[in-house]
Amino acid sequence: MKKPQVAPDMIDKNTYQNNTQKRSKVMTLKKSALSLATAVGVLGFSQVACAELTWGESGSSEQQGKYQVERYQPDGYQPNSQQSSSQQSTFQQNNAYQNSAYQPDNGVGSFTAAAIAAERGDVNALYDYEQAMSGGLFAMYPTYWRMNVDLNSQSPAAVSQFVRQYPDTVMAEKLAADFAETKAGSNDYAAVRQVANLITNADDSEKCAVALGFNNGGDTMRAMAAKSDVWLTTKKQPALCDQLALEMNNNALISNSERVSRLKRMLRKGKTGDIMALSSRLGMPIPYASLSEIQLNPSSFFSRFAREPASQTNQYLYLYAMGRVAEKSYREAALQLEFDIKQDNQRSAKLLTDDTRRAAYRTLGVQRMNHNTDDGFNVEAVDWFRNSLDNDFSLEEAEYYAMAAIRFSRWDDVVEAISRMDAETQKANQWQYWLARAYEQSNDGSKRNTAKKMYQNLAKSNEYYGLMAKEKVGQRFDASRLGGSNLPNVSSADRARVMQNPHFARAFALYNADASRAYANREWNWAIKKARDNRDEKLIIAAARQAYDMGWLDRAIYAIDNTDNVNSLAISHPMPHQDAVVRYSQSAGIDPAWAYGIMRQESRFVASARSNVGASGLMQVMPDTAKYIARNLGETYSASRANSGDTNIRYGTWYMGDIFGKLNSQPVLATAGYNAGPNNAKRWQPTYGSLAADQYVESIAFPETRNYVKHVMENATIYSSLLGNGQPITQRMGTVPAAF
Repeated sequence: MKKPQVAPDMIDKNTYQNNTQKRSKVMTLKKSALSLATAVGVLGFSQVACAELTWGESGSSEQQGKYQVERYQPDGYQPNSQQSSSQQSTFQQNNAYQNSAYQPDNGVGSFTAAAIAAERGDVNALYDYEQAMSGGLFAMYPTYWRMNVDLNSQSPAAVSQFVRQYPDTVMAEKLAADFAETKAGSNDYAAVRQVANLITNADDSEKCAVALGFNNGGDTMRAMAAKSDVWLTTKKQPALCDQLALEMNNNALISNSERVSRLKRMLRKGKTGDIMALSSRLGMPIPYASLSEIQLNPSSFFSRFAREPASQTNQYLYLYAMGRVAEKSYREAALQLEFDIKQDNQRSAKLLTDDTRRAAYRTLGVQRMNHNTDDGFNVEAVDWFRNSLDNDFSLEEAEYYAMAAIRFSRWDDVVEAISRMDAETQKANQWQYWLARAYEQSNDGSKRNTAKKMYQNLAKSNEYYGLMAKEKVGQRFDASRLGGSNLPNVSSADRARVMQNPHFARAFALYNADASRAYANREWNWAIKKARDNRDEKLIIAAARQAYDMGWLDRAIYAIDNTDNVNSLAISHPMPHQDAVVRYSQSAGIDPAWAYGIMRQESRFVASARSNVGASGLMQVMPDTAKYIARNLGETYSASRANSGDTNIRYGTWYMGDIFGKLNSQPVLATAGYNAGPNNAKRWQPTYGSLAADQYVESIAFPETRNYVKHVMENATIYSSLLGNGQPITQRMGTVPAAF
């Protein structure tokens, strides 16, 4: 069951009970000599750096969790108590098997020592390790580390040689991508172009680095591959993507109408450099002095606007002034626009063009959606987007419009908003579901029939929207149809192929050697990618089963989640610590399936997971929250005890019950509260009347929390079926009541 892909934004992390999940690349070892003193152990080091547990596909916008990982102890893992004795025996046999099969060897020991030399920046030692490790499983690492000490000084030829020497390895991919980013950052685009074809799995920043290389090297067509991601966005993006969008202004394949579209967004955002570059290319340069004057006093510009000569430049300056006022107060900007339009309508020759009016209303709509948490939701956002209708919507704007319309059941506007998205986006399950929801409300029988067909198609999926659609067509999720708690059978031949696969062999060896989890995870994710590229699902299942048997649950889950046709709920939705989860959930008065849904989303069952804001353990409990829980339970707070598996489960489930009671015993509200804090969950409730839970979820103002709640509700629905008490997702989610 491959998860829906979303693009989480940066949000104030201090408001969150758990860690902020965001997209970023797996980190390399930090250069901190001090950390080495505690890092070195019998086999090397147990923790030398921050590592990431990457939930989603490498290079995708799938949600990811960033953790400082110590060591997940397999002996803390308990097989599902519902499994048969033969299955538990298999677990024990396979656990013993992996201990003998993947014992750290000299290659891993050398890896550990070379990693320490890399932290010191000891190039001479790394040269020695290159020779000593030559031909071994980890031979590429000392070379990678040596070259990475001063990557900017490396040549494209040296990088290409490394890729030829270690073809199809994740470190070859990483070195080429790192090199491209480094060179793009120093404007050495010729070097970027020489390695561009070596990069096959680029993330956003790497894609922009490659596109910059081509954009500055005459291959404008290849540069355009990244245009849809960077050209019209006003959200925070990697620095190289900002640079690409700026430099694309001179790309011969960019039309003037496209420049105008970007100019409007930059006027709204107030990005002076982009405004000046775009307007100059359009043949109507906007002086910096004019922008600076408006920035200091936009009201003065509005006062004299009627006396200014009619020109396209002044239309743009009006939008710039509107953007500066809206940044401070969308309410003040709305009053200004209404006044100007009223005055303008009384003139024989209007000063504001229809295009300027629409763009100004778009500014209001976007700004209003950015203030939903602080100011509450308001239908005026829908009206402002409706007043801005044209064929020039960015995806960001169309999504905002759709979310506002969904919130207020403005179904015709939902249809309008989705129609403004590109064709591929419209096909996504998310928007197919909401288009069906909109058609379902129509008085037109043919549209209602279309909605039913759309639901039937969506119901083939067991993701959030698929589960919602199942109930629309009278279906119900049944875990037994996907194997239930039965583990997949793996042939000895396929198990042997896992052993023989160098990518999986490296991943398992690094995991067992207590090396930094970043390296083990990266090798694992790459191994899954290569197997998926080869459509070798049997290999993926065999590797996932092996990881599951040894207690490496987060990577086992990752393996199943990143296949299109493999469903193994026993692996993708494991139930470790089942006795504790059920017992503490019942004590807290909550559904154990919901507790598992939270735990799977929070930590992927990595007991030692620690977020970058301090949340820890299976339930990712923040220190202050743990203190609050301990106080209410009449216990003395202990950080080490709060982070331990059993206590962390007890604390997490207690807190879930606490939030549940404070938030109307509403699981969707409580889930949002667990992630973003109870106060935010309350702010997102409707002011008057109730709201369908799916509408509440879709309009949650924080993208991370919105995605989080969907995943938890999906997880909980699946877990309820696995636990033998299946509850349909709509019944589970219920209705969200008014806040007052």
